[in-house]
Amino acid sequence: MTFVVTENCIKCKYMDCVEVCPVDCFYEGDNMLVINPDECIDCGVCEPECPAEAIKPDSEPDLENWLKLNAEYSAAWPNITIKRDAPADAKTFDGVAGKLEQYFSANPGQGD
Repeated sequence: MTFVVTENCIKCKYMDCVEVCPVDCFYEGDNMLVINPDECIDCGVCEPECPAEAIKPDSEPDLENWLKLNAEYSAAWPNITIKRDAPADAKTFDGVAGKLEQYFSANPGQGD
């Protein structure tokens, strides 16, 4: 089992989770984070740290596509282990539906 970052991270990109991850398995895209499923040790400390509630265990239903997206982009994006400020408009996008289709960016973030 692993944890996955889901749609609500897009355009919110709070980074509270990266500070608590003991294995540094978060990777940064332009407007969201992902978890490398092969590196995640299923400790679960990241899940309660996410203000947007965007981190879920992959045992929850209907997360197969998110697991695939996390695996794909964690191989392409830079590792992130330090918390930076969330985007200024993060609260505006928290809970907005349809963010994957409207706002997802495949571009990498800056990483550490």
